[in-house]
Amino acid sequence: MLQSLRDKMQGWPAIVVLGIAVFAMSFFGIEGYFSSQSETFVAKVGKREISQQQYQDTMNRIRQQQRAQMGDQFDPSVFDKPEFKQQVLDELIGQQLILQANEDLGMRVSDQSLRDTIAANPAFQVDGQFNADMYRAQLAAAGMTPDMFQSNIRTSLESGLLPDAISGSTIVTQTDIDRYLDIKLQRRDIRYFVLPHEAPADSQVTDAQVQDYYTAHQADFMNPEQVSLKYIEVNGADLKPESQPSDDDLKKRYQDEIARFGLPEQREVSHILINVPKNATPAQQKVALDKAEKIAAEATPENFAKLAQQDSDDVGSRLTGGDLGWLQKGVTNPAFESAMFALQKGQISKPVLSDEGYHIIYLRDVRSGQTKPFEQVRDQLLKEATSADHDRAYNDAAGKMTDLTSQNPGSLEPAAQALQLQIKETPLFGHSGGEGIAANPKVIAAAFSSDVLNSGNNSSLVDLSKTDSVVVRLDKHVPASPKPVAEVHDAIVQKILDQRIADAAKQKAEVLAQRLNKGEDMATLAKAEHADVQTITQAQRVQQGAPQPILDQAFVTPHPADGKSQYADVSMGNGAYAVLAVDKVEGGDLSKLTEDDRRQLYRQMMQAYGGVETQGFIDMLKAKSKIQIAKDRM
Repeated sequence: MLQSLRDKMQGWPAIVVLGIAVFAMSFFGIEGYFSSQSETFVAKVGKREISQQQYQDTMNRIRQQQRAQMGDQFDPSVFDKPEFKQQVLDELIGQQLILQANEDLGMRVSDQSLRDTIAANPAFQVDGQFNADMYRAQLAAAGMTPDMFQSNIRTSLESGLLPDAISGSTIVTQTDIDRYLDIKLQRRDIRYFVLPHEAPADSQVTDAQVQDYYTAHQADFMNPEQVSLKYIEVNGADLKPESQPSDDDLKKRYQDEIARFGLPEQREVSHILINVPKNATPAQQKVALDKAEKIAAEATPENFAKLAQQDSDDVGSRLTGGDLGWLQKGVTNPAFESAMFALQKGQISKPVLSDEGYHIIYLRDVRSGQTKPFEQVRDQLLKEATSADHDRAYNDAAGKMTDLTSQNPGSLEPAAQALQLQIKETPLFGHSGGEGIAANPKVIAAAFSSDVLNSGNNSSLVDLSKTDSVVVRLDKHVPASPKPVAEVHDAIVQKILDQRIADAAKQKAEVLAQRLNKGEDMATLAKAEHADVQTITQAQRVQQGAPQPILDQAFVTPHPADGKSQYADVSMGNGAYAVLAVDKVEGGDLSKLTEDDRRQLYRQMMQAYGGVETQGFIDMLKAKSKIQIAKDRM
């Protein structure tokens, strides 16, 4: 598969494909696809750009995700590190190259796949089924046409076509699985002791040393770049519709959308299940079928409940005589559903095979589909109509705000006066956000965009929610600046002392490990360092009660040879060090794994190997592509 792809990417087609860009991000979302484009770029792949707006929107989306996942442990300073910024940009470039390669290879999402994806969206369903009226209503409320939405979904799906194709061509053998399991389930007997913290041999830190450290680590002692904003806001909750819809209006809406209020046909069903074991032999299948046919031949409406209680393997329904209640289309497996809807009231089916086994189905009653009367859905229609009126009022006001702020890009005053809106202000905040609207990733992205920050223009419309939006402009800008050395003097002194302690501990741990490898006794050395030796037998790669740095080092230390333990020094973090002994290594016991475990692992390995191959393909595309990166705009 990969060789075929590489062959197709040779020569002039590669130049063509790498000059064409269609940006859509399935991993980070698709909102950026519609965001306004800046004339500047963070990266250019071929002739198309990854704009500052797209890049910043991605950064803020990841920031929001990590803040939600990590809670109090979230560290916003990570997002200011150059290596993290480059990692995010590499991901965006990779997404761009994948989509370009799709075009060259003729890979696209079929119309049927697109329809299936949209139909499966619960937002477009009524009673579990896709409803065209609901689909159009939801898109209209979002201000999108079906063509716009379908284009979005198609682009999002296309970004996964090539990775899926590469993953699908990956080969994972049983030998690969056994080798991996042997390593993953490996056990090791280990001993270790942690060196106690000691005072540094030299506790004097001169001003010159402080200044040298400050100069070498300038980026660690910066006041972050900050901005404050002025903004105007249109919130649908503050807008009042001109009038309430009348009953005539509601009845017209009811007739126009009457398909929404239909109830599906339902069938009251009982069944008797005869289980067929997974991976059943033909003989086992025949035994089950013979039993099911015998029961079906004996079953009548009068004795069905008794037979179910006596013979059914479905524990959930057996005690109630096989009663499954009222069922409709889409809630059972296809074979069961097909048989159920082929019966007439009072009939009993022949055995029907499904993944569970053989079913004998008794159709007890039929409830035909019907439409809810107007009176029953009037309140729902009123609520929807009122909401729609609010939406129209909001869309009208937001549209006017967009027009007025675009026509007067240097001021919010004309729009504020025309729409009777208050110009509000935010406190200063940085790239990690602030309070109020400054906590919204879209507002942060707009605030630090080139158009607002450098050109001094009003932003485009920023949606805070479905019916709440703002337009912002720069109020104040405080560039990033070094903190005075006097302000951070004490912190630098402590960092220097901590580094001296860590360096001394590292050196001691290395020497002790060398002495142990030469044959000295671990308990004796530990006692001399006033440390206690800890022992873990059958240690696993991850387990409670054991320091993870110890386990990590234990499983990369060479196997003991000829009964001789292997020793290593271990960094425990925060300047602490330990000395480790690996005494014994045992391979994993593969006999304890079930087939389900193996199948699950097979899928995981396919996905992991496919990811590696996909990244290799992206790296090949990068090598063939002209890529420009503007680091000063990151």
